[in-house]
Amino acid sequence: MSPIKVLIIDDSAVVRQVLTATLGRDPAIEVIGAAADPVFAMDKMNKQWPDVIVLDVEMPRMDGITFLKKLMAEHPTPVVICSTLTEKGAATTMQALAAGAVSIVTKPQLNLRQFLTDSADELAGAVKAAAKANMKRMVACGERAPARVNADVIVPGGTQAMVRTTDNIVAIGTSTGGTQALELILTALPRVCPGIVIVQHMPEHFTAAFAERLNRLCEIEVREAKNGDRVIPGCALIAPGGRHMVLKRNGAQYQVEIVDGPPVSRHRPSVDVLFRSVARSAGCNALGIIMTGMGDDGARGLKEMFDAGAATVAQDEASCVVFGMPKEAIKLNAAQRVMALEDIHRAILHR
Repeated sequence: MSPIKVLIIDDSAVVRQVLTATLGRDPAIEVIGAAADPVFAMDKMNKQWPDVIVLDVEMPRMDGITFLKKLMAEHPTPVVICSTLTEKGAATTMQALAAGAVSIVTKPQLNLRQFLTDSADELAGAVKAAAKANMKRMVACGERAPARVNADVIVPGGTQAMVRTTDNIVAIGTSTGGTQALELILTALPRVCPGIVIVQHMPEHFTAAFAERLNRLCEIEVREAKNGDRVIPGCALIAPGGRHMVLKRNGAQYQVEIVDGPPVSRHRPSVDVLFRSVARSAGCNALGIIMTGMGDDGARGLKEMFDAGAATVAQDEASCVVFGMPKEAIKLNAAQRVMALEDIHRAILHR
């Protein structure tokens, strides 16, 4: 199999040098060039088109978002954003994801060379995931892998009998490609709809900006979840990056707890953690939806929801950017229905 051809676009000579060396050590990746800005990059791309672009956001002559929009309009190509973590940068990166970037890798302002060297596995993994992306679905509308553990470390296993209630809960889990998918679903919902809890794999500090952007676009309220928030109709709560979110029932009300803990299914927040807690606390009063994403986080949790009597949906392959998480859920017979992305909002309203 031919190696993945990668082009790096970053105005920092240090970043270009270290990324070239770091990615170049992976036999599955070939760095075919590096450029200080998109204008220089286009000269290189016209000679040899890359499979994946690693792109900075703030650069001279043409910023990364302008270039990304142009790229997606003219020649959709998988893009991994490599951006400095600042409040401004987080909002800018949300715009980049909305414009069609596949994923993000955050880089600090200090000790940059050491960070890039230490994060070789994360960077290579992001490039490999991007190379598998279905770019027809990406056009605009973390951490190094730890030892694998399951949801037992956050929510103890076992079943809990549930009775039918008047409150319905919708739980959504997604990863690569999920920012665009969530935007399509949530903007289609009217103000009167069931309460929604969401895990989108995303680094710390980025989920607040993502939620704020969706809140501006949607009729429903969308916000980053805080500990103790009630799950109410017309509101979607997104798990904060870097922490798990658990659903609990408190008397007649549902609320979320934001908890620390190790990565589960290699992710924090983890879809498996959320789905298990929904199975235990909401049971047959819930709808579980697993969508585009690499890996299998959420597949076992969706099966637990199914076994607890919940309705369950998996996004179909044709509408996924990466058909990983839904595929694994379907293998486990966890999904009652397999649906195109464009139809999923109807399943939510039917609750």
